[in-house]
Amino acid sequence: MMRADIHPDYHEINIVLTDGTTYKSRSCTGKAGDTIRLDIDPLNHPAWQGGTQKVIEKAQLKKFNNKYGNLFGSEEKK
Repeated sequence: MMRADIHPDYHEINIVLTDGTTYKSRSCTGKAGDTIRLDIDPLNHPAWQGGTQKVIEKAQLKKFNNKYGNLFGSEEKK
């Protein structure tokens, strides 16, 4: 048997992305009809824009250059 009144209120809210785009979603946050303005979203966060992968690639490139930098006749390190 399930206990009564243990679940939070699940209601509709408005979400505003960083570019001003709005949409409705359901959430336990706030009250019905509240608006949440996002500071980070898929439009500007590196995790969704490939930025994290670019950082990893730079680290791998630096590691390669440190290990094999002069192997292919590149300039010597100063």
